[in-house]
Amino acid sequence: MNIYIVIPAHNEAAFIGKTLDSLVAQTVLPTRLVVVNDHSTDDTPLIVQQYAAKHSFITLVNTNSSEDHLPGSKVINAFHQGLDSLDDDYDIICKFDADLIFPNTYLAQMIAYFNTDPKIGMVGGGCEIEKNGQWTLENLTNKDHLRGALKAYRKNCFKAIGGLKPAMGWDTIDELLAQYHQWQIKVDTSLRVQHLKPTGNTYAKKAKYKQGEAFYRMRYGSVITTIAAIKLALLKRKPLFIIDYLVGFFKAKKAKLPYLVTKDEGVFIRALRWRKMREKIKW
Repeated sequence: MNIYIVIPAHNEAAFIGKTLDSLVAQTVLPTRLVVVNDHSTDDTPLIVQQYAAKHSFITLVNTNSSEDHLPGSKVINAFHQGLDSLDDDYDIICKFDADLIFPNTYLAQMIAYFNTDPKIGMVGGGCEIEKNGQWTLENLTNKDHLRGALKAYRKNCFKAIGGLKPAMGWDTIDELLAQYHQWQIKVDTSLRVQHLKPTGNTYAKKAKYKQGEAFYRMRYGSVITTIAAIKLALLKRKPLFIIDYLVGFFKAKKAKLPYLVTKDEGVFIRALRWRKMREKIKW
């Protein structure tokens, strides 16, 4: 399989070398790997250029966007800049973060899952973070959700969902739309990837309402949004975030922001959410 990897990077000089070290050491190498340097003010591009000089499959793309680290839009806009620099000959397209250390069999095991079942449209492992000298699975990781840090898509699935949405919630919308188009998602939490920088720790203050806005734009409705807001805030151990999420939802509703999914997709998404909740209650 031809594996293409796009890595958006903004001021990742402390981590990008470790990420690239782990990827050039894979037992199965990617066909193409593009690092998108997005308005970095540190040595990120210089480090990537050093790797590109040694490995012909690595390239650097420079782009400039807002300096604000807003969740969703910034990283996905950078991803698309990298995607646009590639041809269409891939079998698997990956969006990886610039602060990950992959086990050296990661890509080989990912390919094995795709080869096992042609209905599998997305594959990923589990992110673990360091706490008190111990590496533990991120509490946002579970068997039903691939972390946005390490997404891999079969080409036909990626095309079916229309690529990635440049908005908060992109890494949930992709999975919901994949299931809408009858693709399966494989999460292997035993396939551990070290996540060197906790998710969201550099988000701008103006981003605090974005999660609720995302719930609205995914057509969750107020009831599912309330349940999702409570669950997410508790997982993040930030109970006051519940208020921010709900404020963001109702601000988006009042402003009549455009939806990110169609009406039919929204019906499917709400039904899927309710079914998942019922399954968890029964369990």
